[in-house]
Amino acid sequence: MSPSPDLPSRILPRVLIVSRRTVRKNKFVDFVGEYHLDLVVGYGAVPVIVPRVPGVHAMLDSFEPIHGVLLCEGEDIDPSLYDAGGDGDARDALSQEQLEAVRSLHPSDAAVDHEKDSIELLLARRCLERNVPFLGICRGSQVLNVACGGSLYQDVEQELHPAADAAVCHMNYANYDGHRHPVRVLPGTPMHDWFAESLLDGDQLMVNSYHHQGVRRLADRFVPMAHAPDGLVEGFYDPDAYDPGEGKFLMGLQFHPERMRKEGSDEFDFPGCAKAYQEFVRAVAAHQAKMAAAHVHVRSTVTTPPKLNQEMDKQRKVIVRSVSLAKNMYMFGKNTDAQHPADHRDGDLDAGAEFLESNKALSMQQEKRLKQMGATVRNASGYMNRLKVSEEREAAARALMAKMSVAQLASLAAFYRAMGNVCSEVLDAKLQPPSPTLHE
Repeated sequence: MSPSPDLPSRILPRVLIVSRRTVRKNKFVDFVGEYHLDLVVGYGAVPVIVPRVPGVHAMLDSFEPIHGVLLCEGEDIDPSLYDAGGDGDARDALSQEQLEAVRSLHPSDAAVDHEKDSIELLLARRCLERNVPFLGICRGSQVLNVACGGSLYQDVEQELHPAADAAVCHMNYANYDGHRHPVRVLPGTPMHDWFAESLLDGDQLMVNSYHHQGVRRLADRFVPMAHAPDGLVEGFYDPDAYDPGEGKFLMGLQFHPERMRKEGSDEFDFPGCAKAYQEFVRAVAAHQAKMAAAHVHVRSTVTTPPKLNQEMDKQRKVIVRSVSLAKNMYMFGKNTDAQHPADHRDGDLDAGAEFLESNKALSMQQEKRLKQMGATVRNASGYMNRLKVSEEREAAARALMAKMSVAQLASLAAFYRAMGNVCSEVLDAKLQPPSPTLHE
């Protein structure tokens, strides 16, 4: 039976699921299996279907926030996206004749959907980068393995079974839901915990699967949870990224726990069948809570201004008055119509000057503007006199240069450029910290 807890009256976490494309009435139709949606909703999350349409991979930011990603069934992954030959040897890849045989036997699965590949690999890598909970079922587990650097068998029967001790039927077209094959569940893994009461001989479990491809080389970060008798990995996870209560979940299941139901009923074969979805959604909810807490912390940090104690506030007022006085003196010096600033005591400008001289956080533009206002000088009138002298010198230089020839001006410009370069080199040498000696 599907879970049906009372859903809380809050914003539910979002789980992204990429649709699969088929044709109905001569039109494309995108869909997601009902069992996946039923389990995600039943455990308290909202499935958000990402349509498999051209260009949607460039719009994934519009699906934010992403609290979890569930990838499930679909066509074969493009073999150019992984090491199809195994161990980098192209001679191990399927021949053209073998590929044609595979396509003939599995026409609906052996086709490659490049758009779905692009969307799902991008989502998987985004989950890996941001530690977003991820559950891959069937093809979804293969996408996860490829995204992490693993490789696949293009066809299990053609590549694995000839060398295997025992062949396993991994798909049965005549009995899709009812087909089962055994797997050996490894101890100390989440899957063993979920099915502990249902295992035969301590480690055997009958599962439903529907695939002709599978993991050839498992990515380094993953640990297998179950193997089929032919040695194929049927489940894997990252132990360092598995802690549902802390919002961590990274797992791939090649088999279909959601379809393991008793004939003519929605009742699961085993109590552990729904556990992957339950724990996944628990991780998704925890991840959502952590994101919300981080957002509140950032917002409160940004919006809450620092509080000043009485002494700091008094000092701030002194500095403001000092800077304001300097500005008024500067404006009076530039504009004869300006009102003369009120009388001030000696030292009134010192606070502003000292503050500006010690404050390294000012931008160059701020510092230049404050200097123009005269706030960094002890005596505003003296600053105005120096400014006037500078202007007079500039005017005299311009008058002199106006009488010079083009050749003389070019020579003068070249000289000052050379001096500028020399000055920069010497300044860099002075600012460069000394290299540590062997004794340091």
